[in-house]
This record gives sequence, C-alpha cells and structure tokens, in this order.
Amino acid sequence: MMMNNFIAIAPELFLFVWICFLLITDLFTRDRSFIHFGSLVGLLALTGLSVGFISAGTNMTAFGGSFTNDYLANLLKIGAYVATFITLVMGRRYLEDRGLAKGDYYALALCALLGQMIMVSASNLLTVYLGLELMSLALYALVAFHRDDQRATESAMKYFVLGALASGFLLYGISMLYGATASFDLATIAKVISTGKANTTVLIFATVFIVAGLAFKFGVAPFHMWVPDVYQGSPTAVTLLLAGAPKIAALGITLRVLVEGLQGVAVDWQPMLWFVAVFSLVIGNLTAVMQTNLKRMLAYSTISHMGFVVLGLSAGVVNGNNLNAADAYSASVFYMLTYVVTTLGTFGLVLVLAHKGFEAETIGDLKGLFNRRPALAWLMLVLMFSLAGVPPTVGFFAKLAVLQALISAGLIWLAVIGVLASLVGAFYYLRVVKAMFFDEPAADAPPVLAGQGTLAVLGVTAAASLVLGLIPGPLLNLSKAAMTAFLGG
Repeated sequence: MMMNNFIAIAPELFLFVWICFLLITDLFTRDRSFIHFGSLVGLLALTGLSVGFISAGTNMTAFGGSFTNDYLANLLKIGAYVATFITLVMGRRYLEDRGLAKGDYYALALCALLGQMIMVSASNLLTVYLGLELMSLALYALVAFHRDDQRATESAMKYFVLGALASGFLLYGISMLYGATASFDLATIAKVISTGKANTTVLIFATVFIVAGLAFKFGVAPFHMWVPDVYQGSPTAVTLLLAGAPKIAALGITLRVLVEGLQGVAVDWQPMLWFVAVFSLVIGNLTAVMQTNLKRMLAYSTISHMGFVVLGLSAGVVNGNNLNAADAYSASVFYMLTYVVTTLGTFGLVLVLAHKGFEAETIGDLKGLFNRRPALAWLMLVLMFSLAGVPPTVGFFAKLAVLQALISAGLIWLAVIGVLASLVGAFYYLRVVKAMFFDEPAADAPPVLAGQGTLAVLGVTAAASLVLGLIPGPLLNLSKAAMTAFLGG
C-alpha cells in the first residue's frame, strides 16, 4: 500500500529530491550554467514520467484519497513543465545581464512548479491549500528577486498583501465547507451535498468565499488588481513565469474544487462565474486599449483571456444536468494550454528586446522591428494574431471551442459578449503589429540581441500557434479524453 502511494507521487517526489540536489550542488560550483541545464534536464525527466502515466492509463489515489494521479492531472502537469521549460530557456540571458542568474532563482521556480503539481492532483481541500501556498510563497519571493529594484519590491508587497487576502478568503471558505459537510475530502463533500445532508446556508457562503479565492489565482475581475502592477514591476523573466504555469494550476484546482467537490451546488456558483467572466472581458479589453506600456497591456489582455477560460467553465452544467460538461470543460483546458504557449512567446519577445541597462516595456520599443529584425517581427505577428483570435492560428480555434460550448449550453448571450470582446481585443493587438511593420524605428533604438536557444524557443511557440491552429484535433482530443475520464464518463 505504501509503495502505491510513492508510485502515485513519483513526479512530485522526484522534483523535490532534484531541487535538493541542485541546491546542494550549487553550493560547491561557481558555474551557474550547471543549475540552469540541471533544471531543464529535471523538467524533461518529469515530462517523461507524466507521459508514461498517461500512456499506461494510470488512475491512482494516494494517502487516503488526498492525492490523485489521473489523466487530467498528468496532462496539466505536462503543460506546466513545458511552460516552465520555455520560461527558463528564454529568461537565461535576461537574468545573466542583471546578475540574477543564481541558484535561488531556479530553486524557487521549481518550488513553484512543485506547488502547481500538488494543486492539480489535490483531491482534498487541505492538499489544495498546501499546493497553493507552496506555489504562492515561491512566487512572492521571485517577484522581489531583484532586490535593488524599487518597482520589484513594491510589486512583491502588493502581490503578497493581496495574495494573503485571497488565501484568507479561500481558507475561510474551506473552513465553512468543512462545517457544512464535516469533511475535507472532495469526493465525500460531493456525496454529502448530493444526499442533501449539508447545511445549505453555510454551503452557499462557503462557495462564495471559495470562488473569490480561486478568482484571485486566475487573476480575473474584480480580483484582478494585482495583475497589471505585478506584471509590470516584476523582472520580465519573472513576469514570464507568472504568466504561464500558475494559470494552468489555477484551472486545475478550480476543476477539482468546483466540478469534483461542489458540482451539486453548480446552480449557485455558475452565476458567479458568468459575472466574473463578463466583467473580466469588459475590464480587460477596454483597459488594455488605453495602455502604452506593453507589459501592462499584456497583463490586461491576460485578464480578458482568463475571462474566456471561465466562460467555458460556466457552460458545463445546463439546467441541472452535466451532459455538456466534457465539451465545455475540455474547451477551457484547450484554451488554457494554447494561451499559455502563445503568451509565453509574446513575453519572450519582450525579453529578447531587453538587454543590460534597457527594459523593452513600451509599444514604442517595437517600432520598426521589421526593419531591424524581420524574423522576430514575423514571429510576433503570428503570436499577436493568435491572441487576437485570427484564423488560422490556434487562438481562433480556442475561442471557437469555448463559443461552441456556450451555444450548446444555450448561453447565446454570453457567446455574443465573448465575440464582441474579442473584436475590441483585436484593436490593441493590431496596434502592436502596426508599430512593428509600419512605424519607423527610433534613431537611438538599441540593437536586438538574442541567444540561439531563445530564438529557437520563440520559433517553436510561434510554430505551435500555427500548427495547433491548422491541426487542433490532437490536443482537443487529449483535453476531451482527460475531461471524460475526470467526469467518470
């Protein structure tokens, strides 16, 4: 029995041991490239482990059902591994230029990943909170990693204070949920709710607090206040880290808590998701239009995209039945995975444009990029088109999948709002394209420097945005299979 527990947590156990190994080794070597490449090797090994679990059709629980190793968990973990891998590769030169390429950075990034892995596998509310806090504490430290930068310190403080508030919401909701159902186990909570034994009033209040806590981790309105400030103030390599894998983990715990544990009160949390999604689409897109700072624009863009993900989650239950659930939830998973790859490429280009003593943060810094580095301009164009939802990029098919789920659920009004919001969003993405291709570069525009590894990864993200747009079937089918297995279909 104990051996089964260790098999189920093999990826998490391996990563924990690997972090310890890298930290100890870092004490005895001055070669910072060792911990960089060691981290990448660890991520490749983790990917192999999770692919093996998926191929074997693994569906295991561990430690009294508090941890689950299933198809959905492994699919989301692979997404988190890829996002972290891309982040570490593209951020290396940026960190070296600023003297931040230290073992601590890589250890904290991998600790955040460990928290994300626990989050997507959690089937007990205490395990959910354990993973969430492990990820959050590591990210707080990373935001403040550039200690001599006043903006980074200020952003870290804002992130910490608001993050603590959101954790308080979530923890209070968990305590109320325990009071209503006498259990932390999600399967037991679902059973108590379905039999009508839960205290209804306490249950509704618990749901409100839990949704608020989850909404903060997504960065959706009206819990979005931290996103633009933290994205702008963080070192760009850390912004890249924040924009990727943590979003996948947030989707994972939302599916676990709301779908696995609180499906019986979907009639209560579904309207909350509608409000959050619509508010995010409106606030995110309208505010992004007014931004001249590229990182803030992409931050508000993130808020609107997370609104689209929440739209898919809100379409899973229709009139009390979940016949549309697999399609709706898989559309959200597909949207999230493809969005993360695309947005990492976009922030990666911001990293490429920055160099020692210069931060490429405004749209004006992209002016005339086509004349300076045509290849980079074309890559950015593909990524911008994908974020805007222009066919045949994957962003178009991700939006289409969510809109189809909404229409199937009879939520036509939400689909219309989603389409209108996308039209507004297209404006500020095309403004970036216009600056790159049609504006003249500034006379004092700095040279564009980039390592071969960074350029290769940038090319892969842009190519993925095109290939997954032309052939979306395989990833869509993986997402659908994961959700079907998750829902017990």
